Amino acid sequence: MLVITIEMAIVMLIVGLLMLIVLPNLSNAREDANTRQAGAMVSVVQTQVDLFVDHETAQGNTMPTVTYKMLEDKGYLTKTQVKRAAEVGIKINEKNVVEKS
Repeated sequence: MLVITIEMAIVMLIVGLLMLIVLPNLSNAREDANTRQAGAMVSVVQTQVDLFVDHETAQGNTMPTVTYKMLEDKGYLTKTQVKRAAEVGIKINEKNVVEKS
């Protein structure tokens, strides 16, 4: 009976050590994924702003400052993309996309 208890204690120690190693790595991976996704979102928004401006200019419209509402109304961005861009802190400065640091 004592042997089983010692074996269980050793197994629990090993499991605890593995958790100490794995859990911080998962947290770092999540932060890295969020950073990469934010960078990709900046590219998506900038591309859609450029397409919107090009299209409107080709149709003879003069463009004031581009807004998320304009991009969403014309179908260049979805509601989900607009929401995510706001969460990340991406702003449109006239026709250029700026990520909040």
